[in-house]
Amino acid sequence: MFQNFFQLQANPFGTNPDPRYLFLTRDAQEALACLTYGIQARKGFIVLTGEVGTGKTTLLNKLLEWLHGYRMATAFLFNSSLTVPEFLDFMMADFGIACESPLKSQILLRLNRWLLERYRAGEAAVLIVDEAQNLSREVLEEIRQLTNLETSTEKLLQIVLSGQPELEAMLKQPQLRQLRQRVNLRATLHPLTIEEARGYVTERLRVAGANGQEIFAPEAIEKMHACSCGIPRLMNLVGEHALISAFADQDKRIEASRIEQVACDLGLNEAWAGSRTNRISLAEEPATEDVLRQLAAAVERIRGTQPGRRDPRERTS
Repeated sequence: MFQNFFQLQANPFGTNPDPRYLFLTRDAQEALACLTYGIQARKGFIVLTGEVGTGKTTLLNKLLEWLHGYRMATAFLFNSSLTVPEFLDFMMADFGIACESPLKSQILLRLNRWLLERYRAGEAAVLIVDEAQNLSREVLEEIRQLTNLETSTEKLLQIVLSGQPELEAMLKQPQLRQLRQRVNLRATLHPLTIEEARGYVTERLRVAGANGQEIFAPEAIEKMHACSCGIPRLMNLVGEHALISAFADQDKRIEASRIEQVACDLGLNEAWAGSRTNRISLAEEPATEDVLRQLAAAVERIRGTQPGRRDPRERTS
């Protein structure tokens, strides 16, 4: 379709969390370093937070790619709306641990023995939970108790909780103070600055096979950043629709006017107009939480317009 027209080998703005397209901003670099260090140093509990669409799942997939390269055992929980028995069953299955008994005591005993075997072999095991803000208090308490699986000096299981800012709010609840006290490292992803947005678009085009031609005018990228508040997922939606629109018109160069029209069609201009900083660049004024939540709602409305999309939390092999 439009890939051949723009001499691309792939869609540069797909919304799947493909680690090949991870753009390492300073936030992303610090977050990835925090996660890898925490796992290698067996810190036990690490929390990653960021607004909707800021690239948390893509970063987690990059982390998984790194972990698999070192042959570390991983369990990636992408459906956080589970009961305690479902959570334990999913974790054991993803780790590849067989347990004949359905009793919780036997499951934990089998898990502890398996972790000790890996520890003695010098190997780590990592549990990653995405969308952790949706976990029930009971499951969070179960996860906390998993940190009790330890030797006298180190944690046997490394746990990464990733979620929206609501996750941090949850951890501040008095009932979860024991869990909060066990969090040793934290990392946060923020929306892109205008400079990062320019690099983001350029890098995604490069990975998709662009030969250096200027597909997006500089003003078009600035408009993409403004109408998306610098949220990568929304920039991808605008970018993909702009490429389709330009292809339909047989236009090799995307100008700011096309981005504005696409954003309007997607309802993003409406969301941006609702802010008190009406159409002011994020480089001049950070987006408020209200604006970000409006944009998150816009994403949900738009998702249905993407045919054949996979769930972005779906694990890739």
